Amino acid sequence: QVQLVESGGGLVQPGGSLRLSCAASGSIFSINAMGWYRQAPRKQRELVATITSGGSTNYADSVKGRFTISRDNAKNTVYLQMNSLKPEDTAVYSCNADVETSWRTLPVVYWGQGTQVTVSS
Repeated sequence: QVQLVESGGGLVQPGGSLRLSCAASGSIFSINAMGWYRQAPRKQRELVATITSGGSTNYADSVKGRFTISRDNAKNTVYLQMNSLKPEDTAVYSCNADVETSWRTLPVVYWGQGTQVTVSS
């Protein structure tokens, strides 16, 4: 009943910037925390950044100072601004959201399909 769709991925040169978006739609009563994860070839999926409904954020050490997570609650959308990109940032980036579909049900985590980010010259 809930879908998350990422956009904004692509190929960028080292030092460049990209802004990823993830919009949630469907049977949404409210969204608690939202986050971004990434998985590079030959590596385990890792947490990139999370943001609570109140705006509290946390980041992986590898992206602190370069990436910024934000959200627009009115649009059910989470963003990831990525600056000073490095080749090691190359990965499939996926968003997730802890969603309540009604006031009487427990929240469920939904995942987007992922978007490819490639940092290369």
